[in-house]
Amino acid sequence: MKEAKTQDVTLLVLLGAIWGSSFFNIKIAAQSFEPYTLALIRVFFSALFLLVFSFFYKIRINAFSNDWKIYALVGLCNIAIPFSLIAVGINKVESYLASILMSTTPLTGSILAHIFTKNEKITFFKSIGIILGFTGVLLLFFDKLILNESNYFFALIILVGSTFYSIAGIIILKKLKDDSNLNVTTSTMIWALIFLFPLSFIFEDPINSTPTLVSMLSLVYLGSVATGFAWWLRFKILIKNGLVFQTQVAYLIPIFGILFGVLVLKEQITWKVLVSLIIIMSSIYIVKKYNK
Repeated sequence: MKEAKTQDVTLLVLLGAIWGSSFFNIKIAAQSFEPYTLALIRVFFSALFLLVFSFFYKIRINAFSNDWKIYALVGLCNIAIPFSLIAVGINKVESYLASILMSTTPLTGSILAHIFTKNEKITFFKSIGIILGFTGVLLLFFDKLILNESNYFFALIILVGSTFYSIAGIIILKKLKDDSNLNVTTSTMIWALIFLFPLSFIFEDPINSTPTLVSMLSLVYLGSVATGFAWWLRFKILIKNGLVFQTQVAYLIPIFGILFGVLVLKEQITWKVLVSLIIIMSSIYIVKKYNK
């Protein structure tokens, strides 16, 4: 892969900013939409963007091929479930806290990879990184200003959502490793849409939703920009600069998540949050550095 230039770094920062901005927009959208409906509309706009993009670049979509069960499973674990759980959890916790909790995905991913793959075992230094990371998460739960008895459960829901991202990653690694990144993204997005549609109409009442203009704009942004466009941008960076460079976005997402939460929603931040962020980011660095 080519050495990263200023333009490449700029695109990576842009991707981190877009994904980091998704959390405060989810919180705004969640004020008017119930979880399944929020996830459904978000996935709809994203799938629409990706399908148009795939058609324009003549990318073959295999959502309903012989491998449809794998695409469906990844769509459930990588999109439908985590999108819904984040929408539930973020109602009761600060948006920036959700971005920090979601950043722990590489840590849970390392544990699952150790169990289910042959070449990504936990080493001594990786174990230190994992323990350090979960120590940072634990510190958050001792900050009574942002987490207490009323919202512990919702923070745990977000952590479960991040774990489903890791589960989906293992499935992709084992079953779809050699498949086109854009096909996998679009195909799984289609299946997520299929799963979320009945859930929204059975358990919620999307037809009678009365969203505010701000909530609707946030949801359109989430689908078209923070999901659809962001996945295209991720694909572009991945192809040009490689996986190692692209995954560095994990360090940027919670930083932007905190900035947007504080500046846009005026959320309260404490010193324990900043210490936890530094600990978690350090742990991710250690895990990535010794992921060989």
